[in-house]
Amino acid sequence: MTDPGIAVPCGRLDCRAFCRYGAAMASSLTRRAHNATNSLHSLIYFAPETEHYLTGVGLRGNRMCYFAGRAAPMGAVGAGLVTATFYNFNPALVAQSIPAAWELATPAAVIDARYVAVDAALTRLLGEEAVGSADMLALAALVRQAAAACTPEGRPLYAGNADLSWPDAPHLVMWHALTLLREHRGDGHIAALACAGLSGIEAIVTHTKTGKGFLAEFAKASRGWSEQEWDAAEAGLRARGLLDADNALTEAGQALRAQIETDTDRMAAAPWQHLGDERTEEVVRIAKALSRAVAAAGAFPQVFAAR
Repeated sequence: MTDPGIAVPCGRLDCRAFCRYGAAMASSLTRRAHNATNSLHSLIYFAPETEHYLTGVGLRGNRMCYFAGRAAPMGAVGAGLVTATFYNFNPALVAQSIPAAWELATPAAVIDARYVAVDAALTRLLGEEAVGSADMLALAALVRQAAAACTPEGRPLYAGNADLSWPDAPHLVMWHALTLLREHRGDGHIAALACAGLSGIEAIVTHTKTGKGFLAEFAKASRGWSEQEWDAAEAGLRARGLLDADNALTEAGQALRAQIETDTDRMAAAPWQHLGDERTEEVVRIAKALSRAVAAAGAFPQVFAAR
């Protein structure tokens, strides 16, 4: 899952270089639930409404919208905390936007603008009928129940979002609940990466080597790593026996990445165990249908091309 967000700064990088994570991964119910619902949260990082409304409250466009928009629930935090919780971005890239963002807009204003953007984007992509449908109502109730089993210990991005008030509209309840579930999983994923002894850049490098994630050139551009920094990370991973002479994952490297994903699933399982298999399957069914709808409406233009 490296980069729990699989999130791309709202901006103008070549999205064709981005490919779907997890298509060939094992389909445990926990992971299936994540894969089915993730697009319904992450569409906000691609939607033009995000930059429109966040710049409307004072932010600069492009990466600042992403860093400030996602970090705002934690408050007016510094670049160090954003780097730590987002994990695989170059600290220098983060520092271009944070903490300057908070001199342009308060976290509260950014959060409010983000919900306006979510409302506009979901309504545009799904249409008013789907936004108000019985399936949306059911999904909102189910994922809110699942999110009730999340706990904040060691989960700063989840905890920041959990402190926010619940919105009223069902499609916004759905989005907020999926945000909680996604950041809860992402915080756990970072714990797994740290336990595995992978730095931020090593995490994204090994992620690209799995063949199931970002293309290397996109990862470098979107995460702000230079060729020299990338080459140095590969050299360190070769020295540890995780990459071979051709910079492909060794058996040990593949095993480490598989263990990280298994650990991530384990730490993300509680909400779905709380919901139970039958109701989680219902989440998967509804979320898949809605995810297909937003994709067909152009939520992710060119970004999920096969590798």
